[in-house]
Amino acid sequence: MDAPSSPKFRLCLLGRFELIGPDGPVDLPHKKLAGLLAYLACTAPTPQHREKLATLLWGSHFDAQARQNLRQALFRLRRVLGQDVLLSDGEDVSLTPDDTACDATQLEVLVGQGTRTALTEAVELYKSRLLVDIGIPEQAWSEWLDTERMRLEGLALDAMVKLGDLELQAGSSEQALAVANRAISINNLREDAHRLAIRALAAAGRRADALKRYEHLVALLKSELDVEPDANTQALVRSLRQPNLAPSDPVPRGDAPTRAPPEFPPLPDRPSIAVLPFANMSGDPEQEYFADGMVEDLLTALSRVRWLFVIARQSSFSYKGRAVDVKQIGRELGVRYVTEGSVRKFGNRVRVTAQLIDAETGAHLWADRFEGMLEDVFELQDDIASCVAGAIEPTLQTAERRRSIRRPTNDLTAYDLVLRARSHGYSWEKQELLRAFDLFGQALKRDPHYGLALAGAALGHTILDINLWSEDLQRNRQIGVSLARRALEAAGDDAEVLGDVAHVVGYFEPEIDPAISLIDRALKVSPSYAIGWTRSGWLRLWAGRPDFAIEHFEKSLRLNPMRRAPASFGIAVAHFFARRLDKAAAMLFLSMQETPSWAPCYRFLASCYAHLGRLGDAQSVVEKLRHITPVLIQGAEHWRVREDRDFYLEGLRLAIGKVGKDGSR
Repeated sequence: MDAPSSPKFRLCLLGRFELIGPDGPVDLPHKKLAGLLAYLACTAPTPQHREKLATLLWGSHFDAQARQNLRQALFRLRRVLGQDVLLSDGEDVSLTPDDTACDATQLEVLVGQGTRTALTEAVELYKSRLLVDIGIPEQAWSEWLDTERMRLEGLALDAMVKLGDLELQAGSSEQALAVANRAISINNLREDAHRLAIRALAAAGRRADALKRYEHLVALLKSELDVEPDANTQALVRSLRQPNLAPSDPVPRGDAPTRAPPEFPPLPDRPSIAVLPFANMSGDPEQEYFADGMVEDLLTALSRVRWLFVIARQSSFSYKGRAVDVKQIGRELGVRYVTEGSVRKFGNRVRVTAQLIDAETGAHLWADRFEGMLEDVFELQDDIASCVAGAIEPTLQTAERRRSIRRPTNDLTAYDLVLRARSHGYSWEKQELLRAFDLFGQALKRDPHYGLALAGAALGHTILDINLWSEDLQRNRQIGVSLARRALEAAGDDAEVLGDVAHVVGYFEPEIDPAISLIDRALKVSPSYAIGWTRSGWLRLWAGRPDFAIEHFEKSLRLNPMRRAPASFGIAVAHFFARRLDKAAAMLFLSMQETPSWAPCYRFLASCYAHLGRLGDAQSVVEKLRHITPVLIQGAEHWRVREDRDFYLEGLRLAIGKVGKDGSR
């Protein structure tokens, strides 16, 4: 077997930008060339649409100039890298696999491996924040760079804390302290890094220094966040303060595991979670009841998520008052994820913090803080539990998709295939959607009655119709409705299946009421189903109730603020149909920037501009739309109120008439 070829170029992005070729460092004459190459490397191997790249780096320019600048940049990169390093497939651009090695992507691979050697290499790779010397004054670039910097910094900090723990287990307390201090210098609010430093100092026989470090942490958290150290840190320090602990004794972890049972239960065949009792940090015994009641409500909410295995209260509450490592809890309970948190009372207000942790790796997947008045304690308890459950569900789906994608292909189950399919189906690119159909098909070969696969495939047929990507639209609709009915028959009590089926039926079928009944059933089954509230918003919008739709879209955003684009676009369209055109235009413009490959954003914005008399802006939007699809006007039968449908199409035709032939079907 031939050995794999070495990459032609090495790209250093963590810190200052550096491109190294076969003959040494390569200079790029402009920062935007460096930015373009860096973005393609960080998003590899996913192809990127030219429109998205033009917006990313030249969004403030006129459209024609932005496209010309992108063409020139790609031409210059090919002159530097060679013609075969950059791939171009129609409107998509990507880097040739294996021709370019990038430290940012390598960091993620090493952290995933998790060995002491891999983590050491990952920590060495992270010299500084991503692209510290590449400043590009474009909003889309700044938003992407900020998000990617936070993600990579989080990965690097996780690697440092994990490496420090391994060093400490190997008896290397000085190395553990050094890596803990490195993590703290990057983010001094990482409490697990401070805890590692305290343990390392104690292991080196420097107990007084360890306690001083704790006092410094107490002051820091008080001044910066107005919180106290968490239960694990406090338990660690209580152990250090025991007078009978000699310097030579084993270092207490604070989160050290209790004695494990001789055999651990196996992981269930679906994602599994334990919700630990929330710590009462206020010192008020009455808040103990509030915290326990809220966790019970949270357990009830999560239990409604049919694809999730939730450990019973009796098992998770056995850890109440104990400082136990989440990895150990995961092994003892046989769960993949753990949720923990705390409750603090100040005056007549209460603050709840919650976090979701991967029990296999100890990595933090999500964390947030919630506050409210204690006037109606039970309503507050229910509201916070609902918000936490609403945030946890999509976070778990994302984590499971990533876990599935990393798993070898020959080890995929039907559920893993569906996770991968949905990760592709959420894209607004045609090739990604076709890949999703392929994966759904593989899942259905394994299990022809798998409700999630049937519903996901049915939903894909609505996207084919919206973008006119099907050669036979009538046949496409028939297949979509047939799949939806099969999904409903197979898993009609699953909230996610009900939500997908409601969307498909509401889009394709002439009557809207059956779809609304289905989505209402879904939300009754799972009130914290964020995507379900988005689905409900669209159904209400199609039925001609824009203000009611806005309420449901906003509910979705409260439950899952990380997935803003679909609900934000829905709110923008609702304002359009409510004839609040100035507000609609501003929101539709932002939606177009967030989802530059999604044709409906362009259609509604063009129509809105035309109704506002901004025909020049409408013309510009239509020109952008032409680069996404040759068909500018599509059928609008799913808008059930004729006045709304005519208002939308009238504005769109006016915008298209300004620039020429409408291309309608």
